[in-house]
Amino acid sequence: MRILFLSHRFPYPPTFGSKVRAFNVIRHLARDHEVSVLSLARSAEEQAEAAGIAPFCAGHRAMRVHNPLQAAKMVALLPTRTSASEAFFHSGAMQREVDRLVDERRIDFVFAHCSAVGRYVEHVQGLPKLIDYCDVDSRKWLDYVPHKPWPLSLGYRWEGSRMAAAERRLAARFDRVTVATPGEADTLAEMGVRERVDWFPNGVDFDYFQPTGEGFDPDLVTFVGRMDYFPNEQCMVEFCASTWPLLRHARPGLRLQIVGAEPTAAVRQLARLDGVTVTGSVPDVRPFVRRSALSVVPLAIARGTQNKILESMAMGVPVVASRIAAAGVDATAGEHLVAADGPAETCDAILRVLGDAALRRRLADQGRERVLSHHAWAPAMQRLDAIVQHCLDARDTGRPATGARADVALSAASPR
Repeated sequence: MRILFLSHRFPYPPTFGSKVRAFNVIRHLARDHEVSVLSLARSAEEQAEAAGIAPFCAGHRAMRVHNPLQAAKMVALLPTRTSASEAFFHSGAMQREVDRLVDERRIDFVFAHCSAVGRYVEHVQGLPKLIDYCDVDSRKWLDYVPHKPWPLSLGYRWEGSRMAAAERRLAARFDRVTVATPGEADTLAEMGVRERVDWFPNGVDFDYFQPTGEGFDPDLVTFVGRMDYFPNEQCMVEFCASTWPLLRHARPGLRLQIVGAEPTAAVRQLARLDGVTVTGSVPDVRPFVRRSALSVVPLAIARGTQNKILESMAMGVPVVASRIAAAGVDATAGEHLVAADGPAETCDAILRVLGDAALRRRLADQGRERVLSHHAWAPAMQRLDAIVQHCLDARDTGRPATGARADVALSAASPR
């Protein structure tokens, strides 16, 4: 089968979030199908890096766009029903390429990754189409509202409502809509999107993210993530303002390293605090995490599965996360990781893990075992295969792809 895979960010190298999910889907589907990847690149460097995906697919093309022009499109479409996200991730050249492939009948199946690219193929008829929202982006925009000053908050609320309308519109024009967790599927149901919805989880590469047996620094905690991404920036600024002083008072030798590309000015300023290091981009995050006594993930805004939690657990490094961040992982709080909210509770949880060697060892061992059993890519991809087959079967019979979700059991039914 010839599959056209569309995404808003080029899925190589798979360095974070949605790019990791997209890459693993491509790699899996390409084992049995001819997969062509079509996506965007925002710089010559990104366009050059995209070539690395060649061994994992039949063909690929990174369409170059420029941020100032994309931002102008957002402004121009503000009075319309088109969301800012759809405008920013739209390229006329990419649209023409999609239309050409469809017109020349060069594809048999469309896989659109993330709601922002649904616009490219929502008009296409006669082909089975799946759109993977991964997370419900409209809710993420609305989650930003309490954290943004007025009148900026009004803009986020406006975009959230327009994105929700887009998600409902697109869901009606695809054979199947997928997300990363049952919780995200429930969110879609609350929005009125109940038909043709399914989910398959994120996984983790256990061969790449694994313990080394080397020692760790008992006074080092780590946060990992792109630091120009607002939820990461917001949580670290807040953590350093409210929780870090409590931790340093109780344990003066404690150190925090914030590891991730593109730190904003607000994040860079955190390096002025005693014990805090901001690394910026690093070639490999694994040594930083493995040297740590624990990973901290105090996100106040989180949708779906946080890969940073899965990767830390896979490396045998305990995690202390906010409840909303922990909810996207199929793990039990207190057994596989620690969930805590607010400065006092988070401080107590971190100190408890740091101060109890047996507890830390238990969390490290049980955390890794949990991701091995519940977040392996193989069963996640088996579930995706069943979803794709459901789309194809529905097309063959001429019936809508409604009804039960994929009949593939995972080790657990839903995240806790």
